[in-house]
Amino acid sequence: MKQAIPCVLMRAGTSRGPFFLRDWLPQDEAVRDEALIGAIGASDLLQVDGVGGGSTLTSKVAIVSRSTQPGCDVDYLFAQVGVGQKSVDTRPNCGNMLSGVAPFAIEQGLVAARDGETTVRVFNVNTRSRIDVTVQTPDGRVTYDGDTGIDGVAGTAAPIRLNFLDAWGAVTGSVFPTGQRIDTIDGLEVTCIDAAMPLVIMRAGDLGLNGRETPAELDADLALMARIETLRRAAGEAMGLGDVSASVIPKPVIASDGDDADSVTSRYFTPRRCHASHAVTGAIGVATAFALPGTVISGGASRSGVRAISVLHPQGRIDVEVAVEGDGAGARIQRAALVRTARKILEGEIHIPPYVFSKPTEGDKPMKRLIAPAVAVALAASAPLAMAWPDKVITVVVPTAAGGGNDAMARTIAQKLGPLLGQTIIIDNRAGANGAIASEFVARAPADGHTLMFGYIATHAMNPALQKLRYDPVADFAPIGLVGYSPTLMVASSTVPVKDVKDLVAQLKAKPDKYTYASAGNGTAPHFAAELFKLNAGVVMLGVPYKGSAPAVGDTIGGQTQFMFPSLFTALPHVKSGKLRALAVAGPKRSALMPDVPTLKEAGVDGVDVQQWYGFFAPAKTPKPIIEQINKALNQVLSDKEIIKRIEDHGADVETSTPEQLGELVKSELAKWKGVVQRAKLTAE
Repeated sequence: MKQAIPCVLMRAGTSRGPFFLRDWLPQDEAVRDEALIGAIGASDLLQVDGVGGGSTLTSKVAIVSRSTQPGCDVDYLFAQVGVGQKSVDTRPNCGNMLSGVAPFAIEQGLVAARDGETTVRVFNVNTRSRIDVTVQTPDGRVTYDGDTGIDGVAGTAAPIRLNFLDAWGAVTGSVFPTGQRIDTIDGLEVTCIDAAMPLVIMRAGDLGLNGRETPAELDADLALMARIETLRRAAGEAMGLGDVSASVIPKPVIASDGDDADSVTSRYFTPRRCHASHAVTGAIGVATAFALPGTVISGGASRSGVRAISVLHPQGRIDVEVAVEGDGAGARIQRAALVRTARKILEGEIHIPPYVFSKPTEGDKPMKRLIAPAVAVALAASAPLAMAWPDKVITVVVPTAAGGGNDAMARTIAQKLGPLLGQTIIIDNRAGANGAIASEFVARAPADGHTLMFGYIATHAMNPALQKLRYDPVADFAPIGLVGYSPTLMVASSTVPVKDVKDLVAQLKAKPDKYTYASAGNGTAPHFAAELFKLNAGVVMLGVPYKGSAPAVGDTIGGQTQFMFPSLFTALPHVKSGKLRALAVAGPKRSALMPDVPTLKEAGVDGVDVQQWYGFFAPAKTPKPIIEQINKALNQVLSDKEIIKRIEDHGADVETSTPEQLGELVKSELAKWKGVVQRAKLTAE
């Protein structure tokens, strides 16, 4: 596995990131993603060990190859790499990074340049759509110098035109999927449109706004946000998208007058927060609605031909050129184009650190690998297991972000476990995909006992019960031992005007979706507990999934979400400090640490019993003697009075087990939560 990979670092639009030819990267997708994590330096928030800049805007990757699609020149796969977490997401698209694809492809010899300007037809693998990208190529060479400026980028550069060919009706099959250009939803006129991105567009004035509010002001208006979400859900149904309560589309837009007859002001939501600026795809949708007659934001008299429209956003403007064909009700958008710029920053090799790979990388080999095979075999046969393992640092992979309850528990145990095993233990937080990223990583790791996982109910029961994953919680892991249990606690933001559970249920029945709940991600215990609460209480409440419990708790404390169902281990410190208010225990009994807090059953909502459990796992086929050795050491750590007190003080009960007992627990829990998924009709979306 190569650790030095050819790379071109580019600023593309208002984003930045490395560009790779597909052949430069490992062909295996999992190994490829690990290389991208190392290139960006995703492990920490500052990304000091890679070329990222500590922001999602600078943690982007473009992967380019010759196209396999008829009529297209190159294929472009966009990857969003995590910031402070080892994750890679290839589901979204990025119009900004797209602006660097054509110059990169030309300079790498995938497309021959013409004298003057060169148009490259790009097939976006993420969205399966085509875009013509036109680059300035005087004398047959790419130039980055020019006089074009875009908001968010210092200086000027050569213009790069993005011409979207398949933007209309790509998701729903129709530009106006409801069959109308204006619909009335909950007494409000809206336009439901599918142009580059499914949108539901509202007039700012109809919502009592001037349209120039800042994103922070809009996010802080909880009543407004709740109404927008209600409208969005109804629009999703009307657009044929079904139940969009757990989907990010359609995206809401609040629009108002621009600065002149050819501009429109837009506030774009993602969908549960206002975007700090504006998505490029969203700008195309807004410009399309503005250019066509009969929508809630139609701008002036409709006319055929090319029209330049400015979409004004909190950070500046995006200029979109639309070509309108036809008049009146027959008018349609033939194409939409906008201008970005790009700049090549550096070109060479990027060196990937070996710690990001789950399998040994090539390079300097340990001395013992240089010993003659016959001698090595003799040494291995004669050496006792205690001498053979562990012979290097042990990594414990935690599937949640640093700062959460799982992370705290794993680090507490690792401090004592390392000395007992005679080796350093490091914690590797691999949050994302509701624990699937960490689980897949460990499942593929060498089965030598040097990579372990701090698994829990979400990774080995709930998430696998909710959706098909690229790992099997039973077949791909060797159970080591149970750590303990923690009841789930229903908590509220300290400022929310709710007396108790009974009052909450009454308020939600009177006004569905009045409040939102946070979860550590779909398929996690806070998600399942909240959905069971909704099911058994007969109420509706919007869920907001986060990448781990720490950010979810943080937003609940801050009031961006109002309720959450974290583990008692996670919530207790915040309850003690007064930042969160405990409403009920989602378990069979009250907690001795909070004897005055009733169970949900006592509060009038039966059937919500979510006991979170935690345990250590190794990759399948890890030798049994190693599993037994770790189990013995783990159980010794968990018998330490200091460790027991530290864990119990946070609301968890220590409980040990044999590897076999943990294995049986996983199987029984998996079956239990599959039943809950079917009964509650839960989905991963």
